[in-house]
Amino acid sequence: MFVRTVYATGDPALLGSALRAVNSRGHELLEERPGYRGAGVFVDRELGKLLTVSWWESEEAQADSDEVMRERRPALLEPFAASVAVEHYRVAVFHALPRPVVGGALRVTRLEFDPRDADLLADTFHASALPRLETVQGLARTALLLDSDRGRGMVGTVFTDRRALSASRAAQSTIRRSWTAKAHVAVVALEEFDVIHADPHTL
Repeated sequence: MFVRTVYATGDPALLGSALRAVNSRGHELLEERPGYRGAGVFVDRELGKLLTVSWWESEEAQADSDEVMRERRPALLEPFAASVAVEHYRVAVFHALPRPVVGGALRVTRLEFDPRDADLLADTFHASALPRLETVQGLARTALLLDSDRGRGMVGTVFTDRRALSASRAAQSTIRRSWTAKAHVAVVALEEFDVIHADPHTL
């Protein structure tokens, strides 16, 4: 599986219009594309941040959809978006537990690493971090996304609600410190979002 993320920032007061457009016209556009396998929409209303994640069955399907979405995206995000960043990742690890996510919350951990350590990173996360994350109360889903060419990645952890997300901070910090040290990974940012939409099989 492959993922495209769109990260838009702007005036929090204008976020609602972009959110409505993404959830209606944006979702319809994605569903028309071959190889589409679901999407998630996440927001930080206080700061004015919108993160969308679309999942694709192949790198080719993802690339084929890029041109269409590139042309239509500005209209969907206006007048909210002052900046838009689009990134592409390979799904290295995905794990879902039978817990609800709509109305939940997402924590994103942004990573940087030596591209030569991509396999070490994925193996370490799967063997060391994932079993411990499963024990954190309220965890619903987790995924490791990698751009091995650029040496960048993301860990997404979805919790059933904001309370569970807040309560998980200390435990996840301990887990993160351990596995990133083993994998020679630098954590460059932490972010938290509300879950607006998440297809059953995706973040």
